[in-house]
Amino acid sequence: MEKQRSFCIKPTRLLVFSFTISSSAVFFTFFTIWVINGTPSVRQEIYFQFNESSLSVGPAPVTVQKLPSFSGKISATSEKNSSLTDTDHRRLKNATGFASISVSSGQQTREDGSGVRVGGGRKRDGLEGNLSTLQERTFETLSERIEVPSTKRSEEKRIGATSSKNSELSSKERVIQNKVKGCDLTNGRWVYDESYPLYTDGSCPFIDEGFNCMGNGRLDKNYMKWRWQPHGCEIPRFNATKMLELIRGKRLVFVGDSINRNQWESMLCMLMGAVRDPKRVYETHRRRITKEKGDYTFKFVDYQCTVEYYVTHFLVHESKARVGQKRVQTLRIDRMDRGSSRWRRADILVFNTAHWWSHYKTKAGINYYQEGNQVHPRLDVSTAFRRALMTWASWVDRHINPRKTRVFFRSSAPSHFRGGQWNSGGHCEEATQPLNETRSISYPEKNIVLEEVIKQMKTPVTFLNITNLSRYRIDGHPSKYGGKSGKRSSSNIQDCSHWCLPGVPDTWNEILYFLLQTER
Repeated sequence: MEKQRSFCIKPTRLLVFSFTISSSAVFFTFFTIWVINGTPSVRQEIYFQFNESSLSVGPAPVTVQKLPSFSGKISATSEKNSSLTDTDHRRLKNATGFASISVSSGQQTREDGSGVRVGGGRKRDGLEGNLSTLQERTFETLSERIEVPSTKRSEEKRIGATSSKNSELSSKERVIQNKVKGCDLTNGRWVYDESYPLYTDGSCPFIDEGFNCMGNGRLDKNYMKWRWQPHGCEIPRFNATKMLELIRGKRLVFVGDSINRNQWESMLCMLMGAVRDPKRVYETHRRRITKEKGDYTFKFVDYQCTVEYYVTHFLVHESKARVGQKRVQTLRIDRMDRGSSRWRRADILVFNTAHWWSHYKTKAGINYYQEGNQVHPRLDVSTAFRRALMTWASWVDRHINPRKTRVFFRSSAPSHFRGGQWNSGGHCEEATQPLNETRSISYPEKNIVLEEVIKQMKTPVTFLNITNLSRYRIDGHPSKYGGKSGKRSSSNIQDCSHWCLPGVPDTWNEILYFLLQTER
């Protein structure tokens, strides 16, 4: 029988095999190191995630200094309880000191291994590499994603990013809550701020004599230096240049009663901050602001935009009708004001009506409200107000294109008469400071009706609710300084309904400026 061969390895063959394996390992190691060092960059992405219950204040400037190529990992992902506020910018540097992310003070972000401050200011180290400084990028919105360049082989990572559907409030929710991503603008306090006012009566030629309290002899100036501070968030300071950019080539139109004229004049004065040589407004050569056709239309020539105001006390048509043998004034609550054709092509519409609905004739409702050919012998003012608003809502839904025009409706502005009404000795002249707290007054019925009507509309409408914040400002009215020709009023009637300029309407416009920067 043939013997089975035994398996054996000669020493020479073993030596060659070992040398081959070790040489291959060394070559592979050096080759791997060469490939890693030769890689131009590592793809990284930065995502910002915001909690809807906390503040996100629209397009406040947030800048990031970026690097085209570096080694390291950046993950700036805010946790569920993180919040953002828009105040003066504070620069947070990583541990190496080479790169920084500039955010607003009061913002709380978390970052894994990037050296950005966590929570109340503690740093987490981990970013390595020499990071160079590049151009800063301004976000259009705080919810925008920021990406750093990367190679094709890197895998995209969405760390804690929420879907856009969940991060946006519907238009109906925003209208009723008057909140912008968790910021309730209606609740807060007035803070004394020496940097205000944004203009003076001497720098603005658009202030009506009845609103020019300083020009009419008012000596105290504190009423011009208060800033509204919502609880837990910030309203960005009005920037005239940015506002003019927002309305470049557009029509900003205020429609309503004299309280809306108050706000319109305030807006004109605030926008003048971006126009040079305000004393040369009306010069024929190189005019920067021109008066257009109509009593209350001004054009900012450099930006090809107009800021307009149209008078209508009720939004619906004031008319006349025969009742028995007499021809009486009526209010057609089923027909829009005749001037509505001039508003319909505006890009931004700011409506209001409330003040005149408290007058005697409208409150009594006797032979005053008209629908079709019928003049109601008696109609409750709340019912008439609701029907008038439904007429307005139908007009908006029928004539306004929401893809072109943004619609706002400002809430009722409070009066502060003490000891009577405007025609019965009411006054507010002794007030020189805001109220510490407002009296326990129920939410105005007109605001409730307005919100209910807006909810039923198909056109998105932003409810500009300034009622609560204005209640504190008993010091902001002209009172006895609403006189004409630069003199104190000689009559005993005081104005505790309108507002001094500069003053409270400037805050309304700062909120409008804020809301215009947010998504619909």
